[in-house]
Amino acid sequence: MSNTFFVSLSPSQAANRIQEGIVRGSITGELIDSYSISTKEGYSVSVLLFEKHYYRAGNRLTLTVTIDDFTGKTRVHTASGGGGEGLFRFDWGASESFARSAKDILKAYIIYP
Repeated sequence: MSNTFFVSLSPSQAANRIQEGIVRGSITGELIDSYSISTKEGYSVSVLLFEKHYYRAGNRLTLTVTIDDFTGKTRVHTASGGGGEGLFRFDWGASESFARSAKDILKAYIIYP
């Protein structure tokens, strides 16, 4: 499951809010890694990698969040994976829920291009 949306925050503000919401707002959520870089033109990109245990999936899932302002607006892209069991990786909607969590955290700041 992947999702892209725009927010009225700077990339660093969006990253901080997502990190607070997933890590501090959850018992099992943790930030595994993060990376940020800025261009000489003043644009920036941040990549956040989270992991969280989902009981309904029976295992841990990952969430990758990429935040950039290359278009002049802050764009957030989420992708979740790792859920599910067996050959068909059925995860009871846990991957979609984890990917949607970043959008839910930023819902008050979503803008439409």
